[in-house]
Amino acid sequence: MTTRPGAAARPSLTERRKAETEREIARHAAELFSAHGAAGVTAEGIAQAAGVSLRTFYRYFRTKEEAVTPLLTGGVRQWLAELAAAPAELSVAEALERAVRGALTPQGPHADLQAEALESTRGLLRAAGGDPALHSVWLRVHAETEEALVPVLGQLSRQDTDPLELRLAAAAANAAMRIAMETWAAGEAGPDDPARGPASLAVRCLRGLTAGVRTPRA
Repeated sequence: MTTRPGAAARPSLTERRKAETEREIARHAAELFSAHGAAGVTAEGIAQAAGVSLRTFYRYFRTKEEAVTPLLTGGVRQWLAELAAAPAELSVAEALERAVRGALTPQGPHADLQAEALESTRGLLRAAGGDPALHSVWLRVHAETEEALVPVLGQLSRQDTDPLELRLAAAAANAAMRIAMETWAAGEAGPDDPARGPASLAVRCLRGLTAGVRTPRA
């Protein structure tokens, strides 16, 4: 099979099965952490709930806390994809807001799955508040997200944009998303609440944290 120049190669069947297994384990891990808190969950319990052996669990994850990583990074990938696909006529600030709304607003044919993923993240963040190991996974995902944002913002911005401004924009946007999700998780608003949902909170945080950042777009 040939691949078009510049097109991403389609993952192999093995890779797709591996990713599906990771997501299934992550989904059950999130449910258990949300229901029982970090102290009440074991790797054995997660493996049993996901229908895999403990050996298989440890083939994918080193600790029970790391099992939730695919759930968290899935939302990140969607956000970065939305941002990279922003129309050329939008400013960087407008592109960031558009991407945030797309990633954090349940909509379209997959609205139910998006809402479910957001609620799972809410439960995880509540459980992470009392568990340093689980909280460190959340922080590590955001540290990696900030690094991934820099080249994406670089592609959206003019070639002469100061690299420092790109790093500041990535740090501000990443912090905005993290603070918005943590704030939403602590409340009771639904995922699609137009005033207090994660999307509206993220836009509010973005506007506050990126107001002084200069990333002009070509």
